[in-house]
Amino acid sequence: MSTPIAWSDARTAVYRRALAQARMKAAEVALSDADGLTLAEPLVARTPLPAFPTASVDGWVVRGTGPWRVVDRVLAGHRAPDLTEDGTAMEIATGAMVPAGATTILRLEHGDLRGDEVAGSPKTEPEWRLPGDECAAGEELLPAGTPISPGVLGLAASCGYDTLLTRHAPRATTVVFGDELLDSGLPGDGRVRDALGPSIPAFLRRLGARTDGFRRVQDTLAAHVDALRQAVAGGSELICTTGGTMHGPVDYLHPALAELGASYVVNTVAVRPGFPMLVAELPGGQFVAGLPGNPQSAMVALVSLVMPLLAGLRGRPFPASEQVTVGATIADRGDYTHLSLVRRDERDGLVYPVGHVGSAMLRGLAQSTGFAVVPPGKAAHPGDRVDLLELP
Repeated sequence: MSTPIAWSDARTAVYRRALAQARMKAAEVALSDADGLTLAEPLVARTPLPAFPTASVDGWVVRGTGPWRVVDRVLAGHRAPDLTEDGTAMEIATGAMVPAGATTILRLEHGDLRGDEVAGSPKTEPEWRLPGDECAAGEELLPAGTPISPGVLGLAASCGYDTLLTRHAPRATTVVFGDELLDSGLPGDGRVRDALGPSIPAFLRRLGARTDGFRRVQDTLAAHVDALRQAVAGGSELICTTGGTMHGPVDYLHPALAELGASYVVNTVAVRPGFPMLVAELPGGQFVAGLPGNPQSAMVALVSLVMPLLAGLRGRPFPASEQVTVGATIADRGDYTHLSLVRRDERDGLVYPVGHVGSAMLRGLAQSTGFAVVPPGKAAHPGDRVDLLELP
């Protein structure tokens, strides 16, 4: 076993390595296909917004003092003719271009139209938006790494974008090791139900990866090597494996990585539970995240390493944690960071450790908000503030 790396250092290392990979992979995508992806470059206004003076209300755009003779109409989507004479007006619709020479706008509800003449009392301030009210041409509106939402798409379209330079959702594969695992029925006779095959792909999808379930692999070195090669051939950028991260009689992940020429980004982490986790990089740039076989330990590895890894591959910011207040004591784990499953009490807003949190258990995880992060050598006591990594 290698010397465990500090938990925070491990997370930073995998994020930076993945982000370096993401920077080499960006693609122009039509706005219609960009929802859920990530901006690979800042969104910069290509024009002032609005690009021309724009009416904020329906009514009449007027010049000089009234009453005014209505000489024309301006609708949205048309270039407005100049308003050249005092005492004249044009009917105008919300969003229409305000003609040059206009003094102000008389609201529809404030005007009295009789024949071709309108009278009324306009507000003192012009009721239109000036060019650049929202932004100037060349202004950065959103930074690279921003998730692309419907609002971002609308903003990009309003600025004149037809496509966006994006980072895509990475393709991820889950490979489950363990001849003792069952896919259906009740456990017994030395065999247990597989809890990670159904849950890890769901976790990866919630973190923004594209995944199509999992595949079971026999406990042989040849099967391990073949499974990793097939995942690479299938276009996976991230391969999550379960089990085999130690050096037991059927732990073949390390030998398989060696045979494939992989290099370790992180190999064992000073965290409890789940310290024998790893991230390795294959020669083609694909990542292998080796998760421990015990279910809760695998989930610790997911939030510890896979969460920042996928954030990096997507070009997103480093995953943020939330500061919370502890409502009951959480024990220290010596020189290791302790990731303790906690639930948030809606009545007092505090977080409390849950029960059934053995490495092989998932009952506690199923009722938890996330993991409280307790630094090495410290316990957390009621009233202490700690970081919370929420489960996605």
